[in-house]
Amino acid sequence: MSARDKPSSGLVGAGLLIVDKDAGITSHDVVARCRKLLGTRKVGHAGTLDPMATGVLVLGVERATKLLGLLSLTTKAYTATIRLGQAMTTDDAEGEIVATADASGLTDQEIAVGVNALTGDIRQIPSSVSSIKVDGRRAHALIRAGEKFELDARPVTVSRFDVTARRTLGTFVDLDVEVECSSGTYIRALARDLGLALTGVGGHLTSLRRTRVGPFTLDQARTLEKLAEDPGVSLDIDAAAQTAFPHRQIDADEAESISQGRWLEPIGIRGVYAAIDPNGHTIALLQERGKRASSVMVVRPATLR
Repeated sequence: MSARDKPSSGLVGAGLLIVDKDAGITSHDVVARCRKLLGTRKVGHAGTLDPMATGVLVLGVERATKLLGLLSLTTKAYTATIRLGQAMTTDDAEGEIVATADASGLTDQEIAVGVNALTGDIRQIPSSVSSIKVDGRRAHALIRAGEKFELDARPVTVSRFDVTARRTLGTFVDLDVEVECSSGTYIRALARDLGLALTGVGGHLTSLRRTRVGPFTLDQARTLEKLAEDPGVSLDIDAAAQTAFPHRQIDADEAESISQGRWLEPIGIRGVYAAIDPNGHTIALLQERGKRASSVMVVRPATLR
């Protein structure tokens, strides 16, 4: 039996944990809770969710924390409720009211035109309470400190923006929507901009649920309550790598070589991909440059016992 076939304590419990986050807690709260439930300090997250938001939060556990910076989580999907006719300081229900307008007279056609204008490749000014840094400080911290600043518009892609239901509540109109978008898109900003275009005042989110991040969906996710009943990762490190990355099959000799930090011959795969040995184990994540397929992370190094 070669070194790579032997059980490795460095990989025990390693993998990705897909959490269905509850409302009212931060992503850092989720990480802290998972550290206690799993009995390890080695837990990190691949991007945060606002406290009011629920849904998919991707965590890395043990050696899989090293995967987090390599994951290509460039597309995301959400369901949300947008309230038209009321602008908030935070662009969501947790802020203070800035202004109101009567949106009850809006027609479905007017709403459709407004939604269409915010679909596709657009430039979006992020919410002022985002985590974007301004002169080294987070925007949300500057807002809390009462400082004024302006954020630049950024290119984002909204590939899907569908209204699935409409409700008129007095002078407000609530829209249930489904959004698929590129990473870096702010759903709160979509709500703000849609309301601004249609009412001249603005809109805000009353609910937000993330249903997908990259290839990871709610089908794989567990609440913290369910996790407490049965602690453990959603995908072990092999399944995680093979779900998140393209992969190539390698033979035993190639596996031994890259487990020791050497490189393989390239085969024409773009980007980061997983190298899988005959036993179905992910040995390394590789990236091809010129005449080499070199490791960007050795998942099972020969030195790991």
